[in-house]
Amino acid sequence: MDTWVRFNAQSQAKERVFRAAQYACTLLGYGLQKGGASVEFLKTVKQLEAHMSLTRKLMRLGNSAEAVEAAKRAVHLSDCVLRLCLTVAHLNRAMYFACDNVLWAGKAGLLPELDQDKWSQRSFRYYLFALILNLTRDAYEIRLLMERESRSSHGGSKATWDSSPSSSSPLENLSHPSSSSLPLGAVSLLSRRVSRQFRLLVTVLRANPPLLLDLLKNTCDVFIPLDRLGIYPSGQGFVGACGLASSVLSILTIVHPWLKLKP
Repeated sequence: MDTWVRFNAQSQAKERVFRAAQYACTLLGYGLQKGGASVEFLKTVKQLEAHMSLTRKLMRLGNSAEAVEAAKRAVHLSDCVLRLCLTVAHLNRAMYFACDNVLWAGKAGLLPELDQDKWSQRSFRYYLFALILNLTRDAYEIRLLMERESRSSHGGSKATWDSSPSSSSPLENLSHPSSSSLPLGAVSLLSRRVSRQFRLLVTVLRANPPLLLDLLKNTCDVFIPLDRLGIYPSGQGFVGACGLASSVLSILTIVHPWLKLKP
């Protein structure tokens, strides 16, 4: 098993390149269709996209084993939220790859009676659930880092705030029964709070490039199964752009391993 996982890891970069090429063809086909290209040329681009997709499915044979091994490692994480999200996400990826392998067999003619639409929908459901769990993990880590950053940056300012004569004035204005500025004060207080949280979010993401890249990659990827399943149809061009962007981000994490979010 370990030998196969090591061998499979070496082919991930090639699979990402083929994935980028596939979604580049999708985006190109959309642009050519909008530009009024000839039917023959559009057919050639779609055939190239289909060949790229089939090649990727061939290169992903056995990826289920790697996903199961990743789930086994995630079971031992100390953080219960990360343990749940990552373990279930890896298991869903394993099921997604298994369905994808069956689809490859159907497209290659090994299973001529296979209902390809049914298996495609099934694989995209597993893929979508895995991406939702990955985004949940990203949101959880962002929240933890924001709380840590907030404590470190404002921990020493509480006493100063409490001793300031004007520190309670916004609350006094809000609680004064005859104040005519109640709505404006509430909106101003909410606006300051949202602005503070946004600045904190930007600070956290700028300080953690792996988390930022993972968040962007998962956000781009999630629109693909949403479109394929008909939950949120976004169009061929948008799907192609999202797939190409997430593929480039994935290639970056392979070229520069320190950009890969761990665990």
